[in-house]
Amino acid sequence: MKWTSKDIVQYTQAKEYIDTVVIPLIPISFKENIQSVAAQGEYITILSFELERQFKGRVVLLPSFSYVEASSSVEQLNNVSLHIKEAGIKHVFLLTSDATWSTQEQILEGKLIWLPSIPLQDMDEKYKKKIIQDQMNQLLPMFIQKWQN
Repeated sequence: MKWTSKDIVQYTQAKEYIDTVVIPLIPISFKENIQSVAAQGEYITILSFELERQFKGRVVLLPSFSYVEASSSVEQLNNVSLHIKEAGIKHVFLLTSDATWSTQEQILEGKLIWLPSIPLQDMDEKYKKKIIQDQMNQLLPMFIQKWQN
């Protein structure tokens, strides 16, 4: 389910079956690395939507958490994660391509899933779909394993 009024109506009707929230972590930078940072965000956004589609009925996909620096955003992200957990959600997954979050992993309130970014901007649409499907084949077992722990 997405963070839309229509899907949230469904969530409130079936929230005992929905135990997971996914938060895409999207970096912002207007420095020399702007294109690679935008590509990371695009990649994580596409994967997040595909995850929501695959796990519809069990997962709520929140809007992206945008930030400038991971280290200065930990407290705010933890506040969001704790708010979600206090509402009865068991699992909060943080999806990112930004490796700097890995250095903060021990103090995060959610389960961090880091995936190296694959630049999709110049790929043919058919090849792009194949790459995303291959990534999903690796990502789905990660979610299932973390649900079992």
